[in-house]
Amino acid sequence: MNRTRVLVADDHSIVRDGLRQLINGQEDMEVVGEAEDGRATLEKARQLKPDVILLDIGMPRLSGLEVARIIKEILPACRIVVLSMHEQEVYIHQVLAAGAVGYVLKTSPSIEVVQAIRAACKGEFFLSSRVSAEVINSYLRNRFYKPVSEGYDLLSEREQQVFRLIAEGNTTTQIADILCVSPKTVEKYRANISSKLGLQNLVEVVKYAVKIGIVQP
Repeated sequence: MNRTRVLVADDHSIVRDGLRQLINGQEDMEVVGEAEDGRATLEKARQLKPDVILLDIGMPRLSGLEVARIIKEILPACRIVVLSMHEQEVYIHQVLAAGAVGYVLKTSPSIEVVQAIRAACKGEFFLSSRVSAEVINSYLRNRFYKPVSEGYDLLSEREQQVFRLIAEGNTTTQIADILCVSPKTVEKYRANISSKLGLQNLVEVVKYAVKIGIVQP
């Protein structure tokens, strides 16, 4: 039997230990790697190319949402299941829009983690039992509707990605490492963003990002 290869990403070692024991206790899956922050998750994903990433949404050095977006770009066949403390619909919509196929509450029974991984391997969506299925239906109904967020929609897809990374506090060098491009290329994107949005410094970028809902206040 070919086991599902899982990368576990969470910034708490006790959580990773528990997930490792749970997953390795299943006959059809195994943990092939672990990561404690967003950037480490990207590095491990590039190296290991897992079938599924079990991803904490709130991690240091790079948010789970941005990790999910980048993973879907560089490893489109990889399935992402998010772990979160948040039950609000807005968080779930953001996760699904970022490319995840599963959303498991950290307060849920551990069996739901296993069920989510198996569903992901089949290409199916999975939500914790405490979250209404209507959330997924609502997302699917509106997935092609993109509300205009002032000048943000004038940015290219890559410029939006760089904008989000800037808003999360990453430097030019860090963004270059994350996206595997040169710092000079990142500076070009930053100049384009500044020109299109009229934002001159990090404070203005963060305020704008919060205003349009790209980052949480």
